[in-house]
Amino acid sequence: MSQATGSEGAAPRSTAFRTAASATDAPENSTPSSSTPAASTPASSTPASSAPASDARPAEPVATASTGSPGTTSSLERGVGRIPIMDVQPVVDGGRFPASCVEGETITLTANAFREGHDEMGVQVVLVDPDGGEQRLRMESTNPGLDLWQVPVRPDRTGHWSFRIEAYSAPYESWVHSAEVKIPAGIDLDLVCAEGVLVLRRVLAEVDSGLRPASDGPVVRAALESLRSPGLPASSRVAPALAADLRGMLALRPLREGVTVSAPYRLVVHRRRALFGSWYEFFPRSEGARFDPETGWRSGTLRTAATSLDRIAAMGFDVAYLAPIHPIGSTFRKGRNNTLDPRPGDPGSPYAIGSADGGHDAIHPDLGTLEDFDAFVARARELDLEVALDIALQCSPDHPWVTEHPEWFTVRADGTIAYAENPPKKYQDIYPLSFDTDYDGLYAAVRDMLEHWVDHGVTLFRVDNPHTKPVRFWEELLAEFDEKHPEVIFLAEAFTRPTMMHTLGKVGYHQSYTYFTWRETAAELQEYLEELVESAPYMRPSFWPTTHDILTPFMSSGGRQAFALRAILAATLVPTWGIYTGYELVEDVPRPGAQEQIDNEKYEFTPRDFAGALAAGRSLEPLLTDLNRIRREHPALQSLTSIRFHEAEDEQVLVFSKHLGAAASGTGSPDTILVVSLTAHDKDASTTLHLDLDALDVPDRFEVEDLLTGERFTWGRDPYVILSATDRPAHVLRIIHPEES
Repeated sequence: MSQATGSEGAAPRSTAFRTAASATDAPENSTPSSSTPAASTPASSTPASSAPASDARPAEPVATASTGSPGTTSSLERGVGRIPIMDVQPVVDGGRFPASCVEGETITLTANAFREGHDEMGVQVVLVDPDGGEQRLRMESTNPGLDLWQVPVRPDRTGHWSFRIEAYSAPYESWVHSAEVKIPAGIDLDLVCAEGVLVLRRVLAEVDSGLRPASDGPVVRAALESLRSPGLPASSRVAPALAADLRGMLALRPLREGVTVSAPYRLVVHRRRALFGSWYEFFPRSEGARFDPETGWRSGTLRTAATSLDRIAAMGFDVAYLAPIHPIGSTFRKGRNNTLDPRPGDPGSPYAIGSADGGHDAIHPDLGTLEDFDAFVARARELDLEVALDIALQCSPDHPWVTEHPEWFTVRADGTIAYAENPPKKYQDIYPLSFDTDYDGLYAAVRDMLEHWVDHGVTLFRVDNPHTKPVRFWEELLAEFDEKHPEVIFLAEAFTRPTMMHTLGKVGYHQSYTYFTWRETAAELQEYLEELVESAPYMRPSFWPTTHDILTPFMSSGGRQAFALRAILAATLVPTWGIYTGYELVEDVPRPGAQEQIDNEKYEFTPRDFAGALAAGRSLEPLLTDLNRIRREHPALQSLTSIRFHEAEDEQVLVFSKHLGAAASGTGSPDTILVVSLTAHDKDASTTLHLDLDALDVPDRFEVEDLLTGERFTWGRDPYVILSATDRPAHVLRIIHPEES
């Protein structure tokens, strides 16, 4: 047990983590972070370090206008600005929280920007990397009538980035438009040339002052000389100023005036596992557990569990996720199926953490030692698996904290410590923690415990019921881990109200369990995925068809067909998915009156014969292996926001695609996956699809390959498909683009 867990001996938190969130409380014209260039720092800035440490947050940062000379950003003011910049995205809660993505992920930055009148304008984004280096990218107007500008960006490394939007009047482009209209019509010929001279003289002045490369000079001078040649026809005089070389140069480095600069917006870039991965959960004590009629149960160990890693890796999973491995209390220990009368040998729930053998930083003696855990992690790494640990911030009545720190628990009117309840359910073997009496001491204890496991190779934490702890606690803890251990990923097991789920994502959780488990129809799934895409800048979904706590009626009534169907949907709809061990064996018998399995593994040992089931053809391992292989081979399935839905005339059929262009895929080639799937496990379907060919980036006739069967088909806009709940619940199709055929 950590020595620095009490309020007196607790290692103090750095004040940097206490005030990390309140640093954004500074006025809207405050000095940007050190990674933001000084060019956008208002003259009357307030240093972030002097911001009041309160819970108040500013409203959405507004665009601020340049009042300096044309083309400069010498000073900024509050207000709409000369060129209004509105609705910048991705921005979370007006900039109160950073948006996030992962390294190598293509995200689209957008803004509404417009100006009065008909003169031309331009918009750029300035992307600032963690070291303060800037990259300036031109934004394109995707629908001029609605003033939407956007640009895809692909941050290439982890860390804290930022971006700002700069909008400006574009005098050269305005002159080009005028010249292209008036010269052919013979209108104001000399005036058009004279105005062109004024514009290009400004460009040349930037060359002479060093604001532009000297290589721009000859092209500009040649165009100026032509405009000043009255003996030439007007069309010839303007030709060099309209030529492709000059246009290209000024598109790359535009002449700007009336520049308006938005506030800087934060963007945190996480490692790729925060977006993409396949998780496999299991209870180590069941791996290698044996029952002897004379001596009873013998627990599996971390050493026997390590032998299961080969099978997990062979199926293509990325994360080996362990249910709690800590000592289990004996007071009010639960028996099989959550009964209050355990039989001799019942191991108890691993979520009733703590005994005389230790607490959250200890290992159950039956599982082995810390050296055994280190060996488990080492073997996982040899197989390219990461280890995730289940963290449940609660204690059994026998946890050392109960006697050492009674102030960390709620005491009822009768003087007893309150156990966990969700009426009518009672969990007498668990004491919830209270963060209201000694917040600093409890914070330090949890932090030190997590760092203990990080020191022993854990890179991911699945956090049990984070919604029952103060959000403030998670905001501070996750900020500290982001600073000290940015490689560590936190998955929130928060099946709760949407507002809480979304806020946990905003304050730093990398991933979240979702309502996918209960979304069954095609309409429900489409609506939910569209909602999740809207939340992508701060909440990444993880889809689990079942968990050790949840077995829905859909799964318990559908047998193998339901398990196969939901695995296909979970693995293809979102980049991160997971299964609970036994899924491949179709463990689908519910406990009467509950949406969970009978003989639940939380309360007993559950050894399984995976090899026997596979040999007998009763295992879903081949399907799970195929799904994970397909996900690894196709970058499109590693994305969330690229999803697009298509129409099927049968309402029970879900049709969706994911497309990444050559640049976004990272492979140099486009990647497009089209999934056509049943959503009911007991009904076949024969139906016509209506595909959006633009979303698929294909011509009217194209080839597809079913990645589950190897079959090839020629399809058009309206293909006819036949699906069978028993034999073919879905097509997972690779679009064969013309350049590949």
